[in-house]
Amino acid sequence: MRSLDLQTRISLSSGDITRLEVDAIVNAANASLLGGGGVDGAIHRAAGSELLAECRTIGGCPTGEARLTRGYGLPASHVIHTVGPVWRGGNAGEPETLASCYRSCLELARSKRFREIAFPAIATGIYGFPRDEAAKIAVTAVSSHLARHEFPELVIFVCFDAATRAAYHNALDRAE
Repeated sequence: MRSLDLQTRISLSSGDITRLEVDAIVNAANASLLGGGGVDGAIHRAAGSELLAECRTIGGCPTGEARLTRGYGLPASHVIHTVGPVWRGGNAGEPETLASCYRSCLELARSKRFREIAFPAIATGIYGFPRDEAAKIAVTAVSSHLARHEFPELVIFVCFDAATRAAYHNALDRAE
């Protein structure tokens, strides 16, 4: 059961995550952190070449973990890169790994005392994670973190399309 406090700390948004003026946006990255398609490519294009240069110094990111960079040309001051699992039917630890992505990002945000963080629907694009299950995992992980920690103060789920927004809306309704 979410308290009124949690309801005010989670929001849904539609549109382009690269346009949000928040402390950090989350990048659904690949393990190299050197850019790719989808959200990853959009973030790299919007941030500019300095993001790629910084990512080259990091040495990649294992699946389920997160790494922090500056935001460069983005309105967001930072980017938290996380690598979601490729969907293999659900019996290869994908749900636990996806939850770890959210927890890792939230822990970085908490440690830096970020007030606002925005997440895309991690692993639901080319990685094939089922949208409804991914939304449920995201909402559960975020709600659990927010119930225990002051930071971040606000988590925004940025939904690229109507189907993703519906999945997150349903997951939030079920969490109440």
